[in-house]
Amino acid sequence: MIHTITSDLDGFKALTFAPGLNILLAEKSADATDRQSRNGAGKTSFVELIHFMFGGNAKPDSIFRTDELVASTFEMQIDVGGHVISAARSGAKPSRIRIQGETSHWPIEPTLEAKTGDLILSNDHWKSDLGALMFGLPVDPDAQSRFGATFRSLFSYFARRQNSGGFVQPTQQSGQQQNWDQQVAVSYLLGLDSGISQEFQETRAQEKAMTELRKAAKQGNLGKFYGNAADFRTRLAIAETKARQLQQQLATFNVVPEYAAMEQEASAITRTISAVNDDNLIDRELILQLTSSLADERPPAADNIAKLYSEAGVVLPGTVGRRFEEVSQFHEAIVRNRQAHLSAEIAAAEGRISVRVAERIDLDRRRAQLMGILQSGGALEHYAKLQEEAGRAEANVEALRQQLEIAERIESTKVQLEIERARLRQALQNDLHERSAIVNEAIVIFEELSQALYEQAGNLTIAATPNGPTFEVKIDAQRSKGITNMQIFCFDLMLAELATRRGIGPGFLIHDSHLFDGVDERQVAKALQLGADHAASVGFQYIVTMNSDAVPEDGFRDDFDVWSVVNPTRLTDEIDTGGLFGVRFG
Repeated sequence: MIHTITSDLDGFKALTFAPGLNILLAEKSADATDRQSRNGAGKTSFVELIHFMFGGNAKPDSIFRTDELVASTFEMQIDVGGHVISAARSGAKPSRIRIQGETSHWPIEPTLEAKTGDLILSNDHWKSDLGALMFGLPVDPDAQSRFGATFRSLFSYFARRQNSGGFVQPTQQSGQQQNWDQQVAVSYLLGLDSGISQEFQETRAQEKAMTELRKAAKQGNLGKFYGNAADFRTRLAIAETKARQLQQQLATFNVVPEYAAMEQEASAITRTISAVNDDNLIDRELILQLTSSLADERPPAADNIAKLYSEAGVVLPGTVGRRFEEVSQFHEAIVRNRQAHLSAEIAAAEGRISVRVAERIDLDRRRAQLMGILQSGGALEHYAKLQEEAGRAEANVEALRQQLEIAERIESTKVQLEIERARLRQALQNDLHERSAIVNEAIVIFEELSQALYEQAGNLTIAATPNGPTFEVKIDAQRSKGITNMQIFCFDLMLAELATRRGIGPGFLIHDSHLFDGVDERQVAKALQLGADHAASVGFQYIVTMNSDAVPEDGFRDDFDVWSVVNPTRLTDEIDTGGLFGVRFG
């Protein structure tokens, strides 16, 4: 409950609130024209002040950091943890909250500021204390889920802000509030297992991550990490075999110090052997030719010689010829000499071949020795290159392992998340079944509230879906801005009643005048009575801001005096001093 709100700002309209229904009015000044608006009277600023005092952000564009307000301190007396305490905050030092009152039971106690003697909390610690004391939220960061309920998210259902889009739909207290936060917050306030909604969001976060990974892969940023798992598995098997073979070669590699010199000598021997073989081939062909010539060398037959001399005697008459025996002996001598020469040439060629054969044997032996050494090892340079290649092969294997892991993860994600969604939906159905009393209570309260406003009662539907819990609000009447606002009214009053019964919540519900825009006067009267009745019966405070001429003149019960709950502090449309802060801005 809020008891008082004050400020050291001279023109500020100090406010005092009572239990139950409180109406803060903005009146039209006596000399105001019909064209003057009371939008600047401070009704919406009052809600902004409540959020500022309860830990809301005070960004540079905040009204509390304007030149007109930045030096001012605002203070409120409220019920926290069963005690009335005082909390003060200023736009000049928005991260500093001054506390007075009983705080020994707070999870985070204020610290004494030596310079001023004040008990001080940081704004973050202030929100942590309020979250724990008002909503039972954990203070320890290790016990907090990244998608868990927060004080600011829960508190905003009890003080919706028009400027933040808080009057668009019942389950959304801000236009920026995401669906998962609505599921978590509403589940928590109703008394359902909000952890299931948190797990749904964890699943959605994983789906988003996988979607981004696929998108990046398709765009080429992670192309080498994206592909078919079967292809990567095949490539990995081949790469592992290659790496293993290279490692085996390294393990058996023998470094030969004079590898290059031996390699050159072996090459020179090979060239020499080739030349020897060529020379032997030439000599063998020569021997064949000489042997053939030797076979053809024989003296001419005696008859042929006699015939020759007879013909010579005819041709050369009178020529003195040698005797036949001398000629025959001469020819035989020539043949013998020719045969001897050919035989000598053959013997020389055979001798050269024998020498070369012996030389080739020695060369072959040396080359075999060199090749054996070279084949048993290699050069240090070769070893280094082999090591480098083995290193590249191992790196490729590791990269392929990672690629295979990512590919398998991507391929299995869809199935895994579908299984997880099915599990969560089953858990949600079980939770709704186990907490059917809570669900039924919420449904019945909403139905009673809507029935009190309209002939055809509205309804609240709570369902388990593959995307988490849904909270659907319906009122069967003509669709209009007023109907939507009354859906929000019934929903908020239901939440405030259930939260108060469970012993959680800030102990109050605040509705800005915008909630009643477009609502029929009789429905406004009924809504104010419902708010007053439920606040009184359950034990929470209901604060409403309104224009004075928007207060219904009829539609109330005879025993209900609306003016008895109007706050004695009145706001006006007077520009300079009539608003909540009593200053002209700008």
